[in-house]
Amino acid sequence: MSAIEAPTQSSPAASAWRVWLDEHAPKLFLFARQQTRSHEDAQDVLQDAVVKLVEKIRAGEFVGGQQAWQPYLYTTIRRLAIDLSRKNDRRTKRENNVSADTESLQQDAFHPWFDNEGGDEETRSQLEDALKALPEKFSEVIIMKVWGERTFAEIGKALEISQNTAASRYRYGLEALKRELGTARMKGDLSI
Repeated sequence: MSAIEAPTQSSPAASAWRVWLDEHAPKLFLFARQQTRSHEDAQDVLQDAVVKLVEKIRAGEFVGGQQAWQPYLYTTIRRLAIDLSRKNDRRTKRENNVSADTESLQQDAFHPWFDNEGGDEETRSQLEDALKALPEKFSEVIIMKVWGERTFAEIGKALEISQNTAASRYRYGLEALKRELGTARMKGDLSI
């Protein structure tokens, strides 16, 4: 088989290609297995390397003839294994970050906003509900100011609004919150 003749299913070169691959595949697979973390990854890396070789041969880009196939495959397997390892490490890191974020959100969901040691659970719940009922543009500024301990300048920068707008949203939000809580207090639903 010539260096530029690509093996196809119906060509005579296909049987020569199969003979070559049958002879060298076990050694190549063993090398791929040493370069990867699992049997499946080794199979994938070896297959990808062989596909790259066949594509180069078909395109007439492969230089060196059949005697260069094996060194090319060893080099390609190694590079693909390194790429796969990096990809898997990045994926694992992303998954761990998402897992940590999810755990943090779940913990936040179970931790009260208001630490009311001797207080009433119902009052705390009403305060949280009133804050959640505010328009988002007000509640996000209040949360960032009170719980995030941010300055109005920092809040403005984070929300891409002016410092004065952040301060006025804070004031309007607190006024709306007081009105809501005042109504609950007048009804006798709130004990503070």
